[in-house]
Amino acid sequence: MSLLQAPQSRVFVELVPWSDRGRENVVSGGDTLPGIRRPLSSAETHTATREVHVSGTAEVTASPDRAQVAIRVSSTKEAAAEAKRSVCRRLDYITQSLQQRGLQTANVTVTKDFRRVENAYHMEAEVCITFTEFEKMQNICNFLVEKLDSSVVISPPQFYHTPDSVENLRRQACLVAVENARRKAQQVCDLVGQTLGKPLLIKEEETKEWEGQPDDHQAARLSSSLTTQQRIKNTTIHAASKVFVTFEVKGKEKKRKYL
Repeated sequence: MSLLQAPQSRVFVELVPWSDRGRENVVSGGDTLPGIRRPLSSAETHTATREVHVSGTAEVTASPDRAQVAIRVSSTKEAAAEAKRSVCRRLDYITQSLQQRGLQTANVTVTKDFRRVENAYHMEAEVCITFTEFEKMQNICNFLVEKLDSSVVISPPQFYHTPDSVENLRRQACLVAVENARRKAQQVCDLVGQTLGKPLLIKEEETKEWEGQPDDHQAARLSSSLTTQQRIKNTTIHAASKVFVTFEVKGKEKKRKYL
């Protein structure tokens, strides 16, 4: 018995690099062969971009740049004129002392309150002072405590940040994170003998802000017993940033030898 002759068949196969798998190539008849791709032309190979993807993190801190102190002066007298005179005399002494020590009037706010209490008159004045120099603040407060009597109450300083300083801190955290990512990418390229190119993508993925230290919450509740340095520490702002950056990778340029 003779064997049946198998029908003739044609197979189209093209060997390409492993990185080119997953694409399709059209063959005669309109059919497609999965996983087969035509080789890249020399122009396409030249324009293909090589990249390195890195992440960078940074954490920066900023101490408060402003402090506010409130000075309260009060007096209760049977005569209205005496109550006013007692408060205004000490109030004038305070404002003159501030001017002599170089404080601008724009940083000083004075409010007065006058009311009747039973059969007497009560007057109270408050001087709110904003400081940018903390050493000067301490010197002025110490001077007024020494010169004025116990009827003058000086509140503990309240430290805070201006909006511009907070925004500048956020920008600084992002910039430092990008710089750290660039250094990481540079070291990677140096390790594999390549040249780091321009950035192709910069994305800030995560930001975080907090005030003080995580273990200072209990101390913050006892604010009346805190020292000036502890108050500054508790109001110090921390900002963290995480970025993702893609850089172009270039080959090492060969040095030409000139005869």
